[in-house]
Formats: sequence, C-alpha cells, structure tokens
Amino acid sequence: MSASPVRTDILIVGAGPTGLYGAYCAGFRGLGTVVVDALPQPGGQVGALYPQKEIRDVAGIPGVRGRDFVAALLSQAETYRPRYLLGRQAVSLARSAAGRPQVTLADGQVIDAGAVVLTAGIGTFTPRALPAGEEFLGRGLSYFVPDPAVHAGHDVLVVGGGDSAVDWALALGPIARSVTLVHRRETFRAHAASVSAVTTGGARIITNAEVEALAGDGALQEARVRVRGEDRPRVLRADSVIAALGFVSNLGPLAAWGLELRRRSVVVDSRMRTSLDRVYAAGDITEYEGKVRLMSVGFGEVATAVNNAAVVLDPGLSLFPGHSTETV
Repeated sequence: MSASPVRTDILIVGAGPTGLYGAYCAGFRGLGTVVVDALPQPGGQVGALYPQKEIRDVAGIPGVRGRDFVAALLSQAETYRPRYLLGRQAVSLARSAAGRPQVTLADGQVIDAGAVVLTAGIGTFTPRALPAGEEFLGRGLSYFVPDPAVHAGHDVLVVGGGDSAVDWALALGPIARSVTLVHRRETFRAHAASVSAVTTGGARIITNAEVEALAGDGALQEARVRVRGEDRPRVLRADSVIAALGFVSNLGPLAAWGLELRRRSVVVDSRMRTSLDRVYAAGDITEYEGKVRLMSVGFGEVATAVNNAAVVLDPGLSLFPGHSTETV
C-alpha cells in the first residue's frame, strides 16, 4: 500500500541546476516545494557526469567546478527548505477533483501539487557507445570523467569533437602522461576558444580518424586508430580511453503525459506554460522559437515559470516577486 499523497504548492521534476534554482525561486515566493529526480543525487548531468568540469557560461562566475556549483545551488535553495525525493522517477500525471496535478512516482508515491515545473533537462541519457572495444568498459574505457585523478600518469586517448571531449582533453593535460584527441571529422563542434586552447597545448590531435580496436592483456594497453587516407592503422599506447560521443536522450514516462512535443522537447509559451494546465517547463527540456540551450537561459526560464505558477495559485499575488535585497 502506497503512502498518503504528499501535498505541495510546487513540484519540480528534475534536480539539475535549473531545478535547484527553481526551488529557490519558489521558496522566495513563500511556496512549499518538492523536488523529484530519478538520479540518486542532486545536480543532474552536472552532478552525475561532470563534477570536476569547469563551468564558465554562468553570468558573474568566471569558472567553477561542477560539484562546487551544485553545492552552491543547494545552499541557496536550502534557505527555504525544499523537500527532495531523489532516486525516484516521476511516472504518470493525473488530476484531483479540484484539477490539481497529481504525479505518481515509480514507487507509487503520489505528489499532489498546485503546479508542476518540468526541469528534467534532456530526460534520461545514455552515452553513445564506442563502436570498437566495448569489452574494455571499466578496464580502461569510460564515457565520463567524474574523477580526473583516476587518469593521472596515464596515456589518455579522448575520442570526440564536442565540448566534452575537448574540455576533458584540456583538463587531463596537466596530470596525464600524454593526451591524444581523436575526432572523425576535420573540424570540431566545441567552442572555438576551447579548440584553440587544446590545439596550442600539449595534446596530440588526430582528425579524420576513428578508433578501430582496443587491445590489452586484462587492462587496456593500446588503441588502433584508422586515419582516412592511410593504408595502415596507427597503434597508440593508451591506458585510458574516454569516449565523448554524445548521448541518446529519452523523455521516458514524460512522453506519455500528453504534452505537446517537438523533437523530443516540450513546447512552451512565453510564460513557460506547456499544453497542460498548471504544468510548466524550463531549461533544456523546453522548445520554442529562438530557444538557446544554455544554463543561464534555463535560470531565467525557471524563474518565469515559478512566478507565473505562483499567480495561478494565488491570483492576488503580483507576477513580479520583488528583489531579494528587499528582504534583507
């Protein structure tokens, strides 16, 4: 028998940076808040995949490590004591007799909310597998770098051409014995400044190339890289191979809620309202004309969502929440 429904003003689905800031915004408006996430810890992708990665696209912060950034967001939200239900996936949406959203979690727990704010990022995410060498997963092959120190003193091969691949190549340069960056195209998708830094740094860069095979006696020892136009593969020493080939995302149960979707994203209007009454969305999960998927944009979106929800819950409230300095 499931527990009695948990009643709250705002239910935030997704405990990544956008969701954590949303918890602060809701608390600032005096709203009770529950935050749900399928992951066992807060922080979303940043906390789970990039705790050591330097984040540089947040206004006013030149650079901060992922785990420190998540800790700061948690500390900010804790001012208003939101309730966290972690490791518990939001599964289905129903309505109370009064029209309030009622979200059931995978364990049967029901959350009865005045409004729901979806901040689930890209949903569930699975790394794209390296076509060759999957048998070395956990024995030298990895898809994330939660702790760079694991690769200290290693010959590291990073595979990919996006921001993660380039950032990890840069981060590991000072501690690895060597870093080689392999990309199947001539040009990189990563930020131009990062590409310039890795190009002028100490990393070896091999473009127009793909990893053909991994080899080793027990643990990983080498990688064979096929370069377009060359007759034979290059054999490179590699204690660590980090495949940063992107992710396959999935909205999971949210896709069955009846939301208007476009390209696996939730369509919202300028108030961050979805097609469902009292259900809002913010961050990377959203789609609208001119959408820019940056963390800083998500913070503005979730503030918009929460404050519009606040007015729906209490029409006597002002949409503008006031400035935080006015409460000091």
